[in-house]
Amino acid sequence: MTRPNPSYRVDLAQTSDDLRAAQRLRYEVFVAELGGEGESVDHRARLEIDAFDAQAEHLLLRDMQRDPDDQVVGVYRLMTEDGAAQGPGFYSASEFDLSPLTGSGRSLMELGRSCLHASYRGGDAMFHLWSALARLVAERGIDLLFGVASFHGTDPDRYGAALSVLHRDHLAPPAVRVASRVPEPMNRVAAADIDRLAALRDIPALIKAYLRLGGVVGEGAFVDHAFNTIDVCLILDSQNMPDRQRRIYARGER
Repeated sequence: MTRPNPSYRVDLAQTSDDLRAAQRLRYEVFVAELGGEGESVDHRARLEIDAFDAQAEHLLLRDMQRDPDDQVVGVYRLMTEDGAAQGPGFYSASEFDLSPLTGSGRSLMELGRSCLHASYRGGDAMFHLWSALARLVAERGIDLLFGVASFHGTDPDRYGAALSVLHRDHLAPPAVRVASRVPEPMNRVAAADIDRLAALRDIPALIKAYLRLGGVVGEGAFVDHAFNTIDVCLILDSQNMPDRQRRIYARGER
């Protein structure tokens, strides 16, 4: 369990040990907890690794009250345009056609592999990560944030109502509307047949948080059988964030 009064620090990974700490937490969440898999997963060392890590930046949330070797309790992987150009590209591009974003002429940052240690969910841990991310975005002048966010499992019908709500109420405008490369329709349930409260409960907390920030979704979902997820692509225009949310995340106000 987390300590009653965690002492948080957020910084970018600087060393190979920092990166391994991020990959270790990702393994515990995405592989051990959620059943994900991948060609580069190291089960012996319990590390979730992929080809995008080397060119990405890794934002780490630490609880300084924990043992020094086990302080990383939250992770965000950040891929800039320069990083993507130097490596295999953007992770999301393997699932979605990103040309509306990459051809927009606006500065981009991909967000990915976001996760929290199980003991730190439901509190203010993610708030600390997002506050640091907001400052970084402002400092670098990033216009568009994007990345895949996931439903657990590979049966879209299980989340038919939730996906339909995302499609109908939060579809990206045409100028930034990316599309799934293997389209899985999201508009699966007629509006009259949707229990909206139940549908909202089925939308993962991270996706709902992006929506509160003004996030929108691309066209179609992508079923990632290896990672055991149904992915949607979220896009967030940093200039369109509601004023209250901008204050909360950029300045740390509550």
